[in-house]
Amino acid sequence: MSLAARARRMAVGAGQNARRIDPGLVYFNSFQGRYSDSPRAIAEELERTGAPLRQVWRTGAAGTEGLPARYDGVTGGTWDHVRALGSAGRVVVNGWMATHPKRRGQVWLQTWHGTPLKRIAFDALSGVDAEARRTMARDVAKWDHLISPNPFSTEVFRSAFGYEGSMLETGYPRNDVLSSPDADAVRTRVREALGLEPGRTAVLYAPTWRDRVVAEDDPAGVSLLLDHEQFSRELGQTHTLLLRLHHFIAGRFADVGGSGCLNVSSHPDISELYLAADVLVTDYSSAMFDFAVTGKPQVFLAPDLEEYRDRMRGFYFDFEAEAPGPIVADTAELIAHVAEPEAAAPHGPAYARFRERFCPFDDGHASRRVVEAVFGDAVA
Repeated sequence: MSLAARARRMAVGAGQNARRIDPGLVYFNSFQGRYSDSPRAIAEELERTGAPLRQVWRTGAAGTEGLPARYDGVTGGTWDHVRALGSAGRVVVNGWMATHPKRRGQVWLQTWHGTPLKRIAFDALSGVDAEARRTMARDVAKWDHLISPNPFSTEVFRSAFGYEGSMLETGYPRNDVLSSPDADAVRTRVREALGLEPGRTAVLYAPTWRDRVVAEDDPAGVSLLLDHEQFSRELGQTHTLLLRLHHFIAGRFADVGGSGCLNVSSHPDISELYLAADVLVTDYSSAMFDFAVTGKPQVFLAPDLEEYRDRMRGFYFDFEAEAPGPIVADTAELIAHVAEPEAAAPHGPAYARFRERFCPFDDGHASRRVVEAVFGDAVA
């Protein structure tokens, strides 16, 4: 029996004597306790359809910021959480949940959380040990549907996850807001909430995490690649740096901020920050693919490009050839590009090709397509 077949047998059937499945209950888990990302977009689309479904969200110990009162929340690690997950007719999740068994009769929708530049899951350059492979295989075996944002990701996901099930090539629901008629209103609301006056340029810095940094025990031993103090000194009169760190490392830089720099790492949904920002600075994060929907400039601060690409994670395509913006090595070079947004103009053709390849379905209706495919019996 193959690893995948064994995993499916283990993943389905656990807890068969537990309480009955409730077909009208939908369980949502976004980043282990955030009201965000594609699960949020799907939840809001279900509400717009008037589907007779009750939602329950996995929350953190302090609750989930922004979770509407009309939705139930259950704290991860509690018996209420176990009961909710075990009785839900449908499960919507955007990451790994390998420790939770799937019950017979449940439908699991895996939204994942980004178009991959860096190698993931079984494709990771550093390799995956036997126990991690078994854990991932058990999780993948529970997925009835997997969302793909584009044909490129469909091919990668099949390989990286060893997934043979239903692939919903719909685009990412989380990106619908970027093409929504409400996009300008969201931008205005978020900028006002952040205290960004009209005319000020908001630069969103959203780097990915580094394996070494996550494993580092001494937070004093790691630092940001972008010198936020230098940025504030040179551009603070006209620009504000919005610091958005990956949730794996955000806590280690909680005190970073100050004049010309706002730490927005705790903002519940990064899509709103994409709309509020005028420029994105990132490195190898999947933020580049989502932000491309907006058509706004991107700059890539990647001083460790060769190490990250060749020794740490590995890439699925030639990033230097296809990046939709300039790749810079330090803060000074970054500032030069950000201070002169027109410097990104030569990357116009590359940006257009990037959007054509990676954003073909970002028309504002991905959530609708997913709901029709997965919840069609409830919304008909």
